[in-house]
Amino acid sequence: TGVQTCALPISAILAAPATHPLPSEMDLLALLRGGAIEMFSTDDTIVAIATPHGRGALGIVRLSGPAAASIARGLIGDHPPLLPRMATWARLQSAKSSADAVPDEVVVTYFPGPRSSTGQDVVEVSAHGSPVVLDGIVRGAIALGARPAAPGEFTLRSFLNGRRDLVRCEAVRDLIDAETPLQARVAFDQL
Repeated sequence: TGVQTCALPISAILAAPATHPLPSEMDLLALLRGGAIEMFSTDDTIVAIATPHGRGALGIVRLSGPAAASIARGLIGDHPPLLPRMATWARLQSAKSSADAVPDEVVVTYFPGPRSSTGQDVVEVSAHGSPVVLDGIVRGAIALGARPAAPGEFTLRSFLNGRRDLVRCEAVRDLIDAETPLQARVAFDQL
């Protein structure tokens, strides 16, 4: 397969809240009006914090792409091995080698593609929900070759790889944005 590219207005990438998995109609209108466009590959490895910003007991960092598992191994070391769909307890390896790295104990789960949420190799790193810890994991993944994901890029990859159709992608956004139990139920029923 060749490298696919996707164009999004920079305003969608920089201004869209992280909770919106797809660009808004306003962002698409900006594109139609000649707004700046950023191109990116859909075949590289991306990383992002998957949980809401702020402090919490747990936070999740997600990786997707061909190097997701090797980047995760770089974060935790080779031992213990990452087994498909098995949660693995580990300590962050990067904490031993970098002055600004933050130590933590994490649970890493590897989902090999194409049977993953994006259709690519996916790794989820569950850590303590400190913004400092989560940002440190993202910085470590970037140092190992990942790039920051654009808002909605994980959902975009699931669409491009046939894991979700457009209705289901929109339902993801609707479920995230639901403010009442009824809205959440209607969105869930579309998944």
